[in-house]
Amino acid sequence: MTQITLSEISKTYTIKHKPVTALSNINFTVNNSAFLVLTGPSGSGKSTILQLISGIEQPTSGQIIIDGQNITKMTNSELTTFRRKKVGIIFQQFYLEPTLTLRQNIELPAIFFNLSPEERNQRTKELANLMGLSEHLDHLPSQLSGGQIQRAAVARAIYNKPSILIADEPTSNLDHDNIHTVINLFKQIQQTYGTTIIIAAHDQTIANEATQVIKLDAGRIVI
Repeated sequence: MTQITLSEISKTYTIKHKPVTALSNINFTVNNSAFLVLTGPSGSGKSTILQLISGIEQPTSGQIIIDGQNITKMTNSELTTFRRKKVGIIFQQFYLEPTLTLRQNIELPAIFFNLSPEERNQRTKELANLMGLSEHLDHLPSQLSGGQIQRAAVARAIYNKPSILIADEPTSNLDHDNIHTVINLFKQIQQTYGTTIIIAAHDQTIANEATQVIKLDAGRIVI
């Protein structure tokens, strides 16, 4: 069971020696296996929240409790372990290493875990089958379609079975059909693995599929 609670979260950056408030007094809870979408204009604080939940950034004040652990009190080493075990991240550009095969790209997260060759092979087969990529594992990214690259990036993000999957604007550069493909992938992951999914998105299409929507503006939650 994965529950995430943000309490009185504020985040201030210093830019050109001046404080800039990215988030101010943010409070919300994400329940187990939720499909949460953060919406709002550019600069509203969506990406900052993703960075805080993933432990990439630390808040200026407040606390974040995930599965009973206060990640705002963790050391850098503890945060690294937390991310490896708990969090999968899908980057906006769905980037794959161009010189690696699809199989090698999907298996990149395995370097952090002591998996046997048999376990790695079984996990890769399972994900390739889930994503419809079984016949393309020996192909290079240049030999794949855009949709196949998307699915491979998602497979890589969930390789280590994270309880939390985070994606920042994953549909921003996609056409209508591919937007629905990505949404369906997220829903399939949520239903198959019970993963808690947190997405920052401008697109109302993806917000319509969410179990929970939080709208932000100027670093605050808008009711």
